[in-house]
Amino acid sequence: MLYEDVGIAEYWIVNVATAEVLAYQISDRGSLRIDASQMFPGLEIAVLDQALQQSRTHNQSKVGVWLMTQFQSSTRS
Repeated sequence: MLYEDVGIAEYWIVNVATAEVLAYQISDRGSLRIDASQMFPGLEIAVLDQALQQSRTHNQSKVGVWLMTQFQSSTRS
């Protein structure tokens, strides 16, 4: 796989039609779907899904503020 050859450990696929983020980790010459980022500890992929969904109805600034509060609250836990 190309990702393995260049040392990629994790990749995300963003489906803008469904406002969904699919995240995968390279493992043993294959990909495993993950629910939390291995590269960004504490980052739940569901939070990215929610931000993407919000971006359909809210402006970028409002979504950015919401996303920052999610990151801040996850670092306090």
